[in-house]
Amino acid sequence: MAKKITMQKIADHLGVSKFVVSKSLSGKEGVNETTRERVIQAASQLGYFTQKNAYVQGIKRTPSLPNSDRNKQSVLVLMPNIRSQTQDSLYWGKIVDGIALALDSEGLGMVIVSEHRADNFINILNPSGILGLVGVGQISTSLLLEVHRIGLPMVLIDHEDPLIPSDTVFANNVDSMTRLTNHLMGIGHTQIHFIGNIRYSRSFRDRWIGFRSALEENGVKSPLQDDTMLFLEGMDDGTFKEEFKSWVAKRKKDQSLPTAILCANDFIALTVSDALREEGVQVPGDLSVTGFDNIEDASRGIPPLTTVHVPKEAMGRAAVEKLLARIHNSTAPLEKILITADIVHRDSVDEPKR
Repeated sequence: MAKKITMQKIADHLGVSKFVVSKSLSGKEGVNETTRERVIQAASQLGYFTQKNAYVQGIKRTPSLPNSDRNKQSVLVLMPNIRSQTQDSLYWGKIVDGIALALDSEGLGMVIVSEHRADNFINILNPSGILGLVGVGQISTSLLLEVHRIGLPMVLIDHEDPLIPSDTVFANNVDSMTRLTNHLMGIGHTQIHFIGNIRYSRSFRDRWIGFRSALEENGVKSPLQDDTMLFLEGMDDGTFKEEFKSWVAKRKKDQSLPTAILCANDFIALTVSDALREEGVQVPGDLSVTGFDNIEDASRGIPPLTTVHVPKEAMGRAAVEKLLARIHNSTAPLEKILITADIVHRDSVDEPKR
């Protein structure tokens, strides 16, 4: 039988006091962020968070109410206002719509919190009457640790934390991008490039992996890992545009411009299309461009954008279903749910002209 991982064992592993470990795991002040992160990482590696009742006790939660009184209960939707993660977003807003519809059909309420600081989050959270949490988008480890500490069941959408165990819901990014890349190669494209910061999110990295896998399977040389187009800053607001235009100008001069560009999402693809037009490169006449997500603006692009349709509302509904199942059976194995995404063919892709 495996031995229980205690705070003292974590302290011994790191060479710090149990007091420091307790402060770090309870979210209390008095420990610097570097030490707190070391403690959280060590706790995760040793298996502390996977133990039943591993969270710090002290916050009492009311048990689930009978079905007849479920309309008195709510689910917390945590969507920190970072990286354009708002209800007004053409991507994140649709996910929240799916969550809201699923909760409404179950007679449950929804409380949206956009706080991104752990110390403020714990002050505004009243666990009484909260059934569980659905996290939307990027959420810091320290915030997720607070949720785990409280013992609140949670499901994350489009994000996972390597240190805090939870159920997750993603679009099937790897397979979808592999299919899209194979489609482009199938119509003759072999000089293909990926645009998007692979450190930005798990989804962006998975889409890069799908792209790279398709190239390797077809014997096409993959761009280098240190390619500057894989680490562009300004993905949210389009400020990467000038750097991209400089890259295009250099490629035109060297006569090394690709025949197709696959972008990590639609917003990047629409910005890329504008930049190419400003540089005198026609889409798709000179260069094909694809996006990912199928936001509403994708169909209004010039030209309309070939993309991958991510069923955003379905992701929200799946998260609610998983959360309710987790509440019903807290000891079931954690799951990563992948939602199938399909290619939407529009006018931004054509056969290569060279």
